[in-house]
Amino acid sequence: MTNLPNQTENFMLTIIVWAQSLAAWLVFAVRDRRADQRGQASAEYALVLLGVAAIALLVTAWAARTNRVGRLLDAVMDQLMNRVG
Repeated sequence: MTNLPNQTENFMLTIIVWAQSLAAWLVFAVRDRRADQRGQASAEYALVLLGVAAIALLVTAWAARTNRVGRLLDAVMDQLMNRVG
């Protein structure tokens, strides 16, 4: 009797090694994707903040140039003063 594995045992060993390699690859692939997504959320948040800041600067520049905000606030205060007294 020989100690060499027969063809069925060799085939089963090949399948088990292949399945373990595939499982390890999937675990590493999922772990890498999860880490990338966390960084992506931070980058998206920073870009949104930059966009909001740019819009705020544009609105502020427009308001300072046209004096419409000052006139609006003056009209509101005049209406309040007329109603109060």
